[in-house]
Amino acid sequence: MRFDGNGGRAKNYEPNSFNGPVQTGQPAYAGVDVSGITGNHMPVLHKEDSDFVQAGALYRLMKEEEKQRLIGNIAGNLGKVGRDDIIARAIGHFRAADPDYGARLEAAVKAFRAGR
Repeated sequence: MRFDGNGGRAKNYEPNSFNGPVQTGQPAYAGVDVSGITGNHMPVLHKEDSDFVQAGALYRLMKEEEKQRLIGNIAGNLGKVGRDDIIARAIGHFRAADPDYGARLEAAVKAFRAGR
């Protein structure tokens, strides 16, 4: 169990909008002494290897009332974010998963913010 501040409130993810860590391309660990040919190899990517495919598929599987609850929950929290650029980027991610998902979330966030 950690007894220090564990980074406090510093952002520990990338990309972020708060001058947090950035990808360096450097290995995160030291190499291991082995024999033979080794190295870094790019993974073979498939059309399903998108960050958004599974989220979109799950959304499309939901019943209408489940979609409404999901959109309401997300909009209620995303609508509290103070920076419009972060909201727009987040909505873009939902839109990449499914155009209907993003459009409905955008409308719900606008409605939430108008009612505050």
